[in-house]
Amino acid sequence: MEFRLAKPQDAGLIRDLVRAAYARWVPIIGREPQPMKADYERATQEHQIDMLYVSGTLVGLIETMLHSDHLWIENVAVRPGCQGQGLGLRLLAFAESKAIEAGRTELRLLTNDAFASNVALYSRVGYSVDRREPFMGGTTVYMSKKLAPAPDSRERHADSKSLQAKQT
Repeated sequence: MEFRLAKPQDAGLIRDLVRAAYARWVPIIGREPQPMKADYERATQEHQIDMLYVSGTLVGLIETMLHSDHLWIENVAVRPGCQGQGLGLRLLAFAESKAIEAGRTELRLLTNDAFASNVALYSRVGYSVDRREPFMGGTTVYMSKKLAPAPDSRERHADSKSLQAKQT
């Protein structure tokens, strides 16, 4: 498994993967979910999209935006033939590590309430429902996950110097 940061020239690959990943929801909500209609040329320039490859094949992606107090997860998508193999969990864990590395103590996302398996998955890995709002004849579920703050790098550096001084 390897992650690669998307570039504008990856927009077509991203669009194809997202459309395939979300196609199963069209009959459930009676329309294309918003990620199927996104402008991925623009998204690759304005957001961070990390693409997950297994044996050289794009199998999933996570699109994020860093805010002053949290990391927003805009989109998580896994190729249909690869769903159910833990790749979505791997993508969420990757976002969590990015948030911690950036000094953020919260992840936020939204999903459609009709995507019950997604709501359940997010709940199982520590996300809580913040609110529900009507949207296009359905309900949007806003969720967040609190993270333990990373130790301050200056404190780690000071501790390291203190330990070195004691050892000499």
